[in-house]
Amino acid sequence: MKGLNKVTLIGHLGSKPEVKVIREELKVLHIAIATTEIHRNRDGQMKTHTDWHNLVIWDKLAGVAEKYLTKGSLVYIEGKLKTRHYEDKNGHRKYVSEVIVDEIIMLK
Repeated sequence: MKGLNKVTLIGHLGSKPEVKVIREELKVLHIAIATTEIHRNRDGQMKTHTDWHNLVIWDKLAGVAEKYLTKGSLVYIEGKLKTRHYEDKNGHRKYVSEVIVDEIIMLK
């Protein structure tokens, strides 16, 4: 049986999309999206909780995002979750989880 790695998010972009060009014409965009949930606590008060998710968008889709999206844009995102690691300046291993975006739908 195969596994499934699929992420679906609806949220607001945290900054203005800015594409970087690497290795000739290969484009990449790193940006964060905020998702907010609302729930009632034990006392019946409404509480909100916001999570930030790191997105990586490649090539043509990165160019489209840069052209049409702005900070605060409401978007629907589909992609897959990837975790990478690196060593910081003190030699400690750090982990970063990112959503590699396959599809973006502009909602607002």
